[in-house]
Amino acid sequence: MFNYKGLEIKRFCHDSFLVSDGKISIYFDPFKLHGDEPKADYIFISHEHFDHFSPDDIHKVIKDSTVLFMNEMTNDEIDGLYDNKIVTIHPGDSIDFKDLRIKGVPAYNINKFREPGKVYHPKEDKKLGFIVTFNGVKIYHTGDTDHIPEMDNLASENIDLLFIPVSGTYVMTPAEAIEAALKIKADTSIPMHYGTIVGEKKQAEEFKEGVRKKGLKSEIV
Repeated sequence: MFNYKGLEIKRFCHDSFLVSDGKISIYFDPFKLHGDEPKADYIFISHEHFDHFSPDDIHKVIKDSTVLFMNEMTNDEIDGLYDNKIVTIHPGDSIDFKDLRIKGVPAYNINKFREPGKVYHPKEDKKLGFIVTFNGVKIYHTGDTDHIPEMDNLASENIDLLFIPVSGTYVMTPAEAIEAALKIKADTSIPMHYGTIVGEKKQAEEFKEGVRKKGLKSEIV
């Protein structure tokens, strides 16, 4: 658990986070939850892969008023699973929704290939990262991505918290994540995408040490 300006940040595993002010609970990519977590007011799903869109885990925290935010491909996978309000977001969209301000950011691979010429996360799939402003805190959950050119223009967003993948294989390596963090210039960076399926904590520690040597703050949650 990490407290940031009145928000409690909990990472479950992989890219899965809970952000809460004690009244409102926001989940990003809920996965491998225990079942006793607070019910969700909002759920953000970066893309349709099973380790990000997990219906079993969503059912553990969903309630009648929960609102889900996702890209089109994930919405296509829903197929009547939920009666809840679903908001489809495209890369580049900006919306205000009740307590939140939300911006969709592209998330895709440049140099992580499942086979020659075919990346794991193609740009044309319109998978997402999210910049979510909540209680005055701006959070950027990158989703599964490489260090993409769109990140190099985000310093002006004044990101407070950056949730960034570090495992390599499907996403950025620690070195690539460090370079991305230096461009984004968030107040505090939190590594993710390790310890489940792929990646180890030592990669999170390598990232943390690397950004701190560059004068930026990082926390392992």
